Amino acid sequence: MYQNRLHEIDELKAKIDSYRPLSEDIVKQIQEYYKISLTYSSNALEGNTLDLAETKVVIEDGLTINGKPMKDHLETLGHALAFNELLELAKSNTITEENIKNLHKIFYAKIDSDNAGNYRQKPVIVTGADVDFPLPKELNDKMQEFISKLPQLKQDLHTVEYAAMVHALFVNIHPFIDGNGRVARLIMNLALLQNGYNITIIPPVVRADYIRALQDSNHNNYQPFVNFVSEMVLEAQKEYLRIIERLS
Repeated sequence: MYQNRLHEIDELKAKIDSYRPLSEDIVKQIQEYYKISLTYSSNALEGNTLDLAETKVVIEDGLTINGKPMKDHLETLGHALAFNELLELAKSNTITEENIKNLHKIFYAKIDSDNAGNYRQKPVIVTGADVDFPLPKELNDKMQEFISKLPQLKQDLHTVEYAAMVHALFVNIHPFIDGNGRVARLIMNLALLQNGYNITIIPPVVRADYIRALQDSNHNNYQPFVNFVSEMVLEAQKEYLRIIERLS
């Protein structure tokens, strides 16, 4: 269903790069747009009930939405703060275990401060899923193994393939009690930003395809997920071009 779009991605990246450097004002507008859009989409994929407009109100005005769970508001505020950290981390060229723990801590602190930034102490139980996540006692070793793989993957793969692998390998470890998907999407975007690509959003409308491709990666079949991410990146590039052409 999803195809590898790396050739088209390379062509669009060259077109995007022709607009750079962008003015500080345009960069700020783009960052604010993606803070809201990525927060909304990433939370919605996990069942958060705030829509895009409500997400904007919560982030920009600090208001609560009547009838919506407080956890949904806290997830929104936490993700927006984690997005700010993402932009800071994008100034470096590596992804460390400390980066990952800190992103989770920032996102999750308002929800559960005891578990924020700390690996889970219980096994993951996913009803009906054919997945064997590492046990808590294995998590430190698994995460260090994951981190140690990243430099070689970055060297060997196209940036988009690398970003997809960062996401898939991390989420299959599932080190935190909650928030693993959101952290996975943050570090996928960190891998993209560090290598000159724009933010990529996975829309809630393709959630079923996203989960299906991730399930394939549980069994070391990564190509469906790489293809899926490549199509998401391509669509994100098209949107990014529309934004900068409108603002320029």
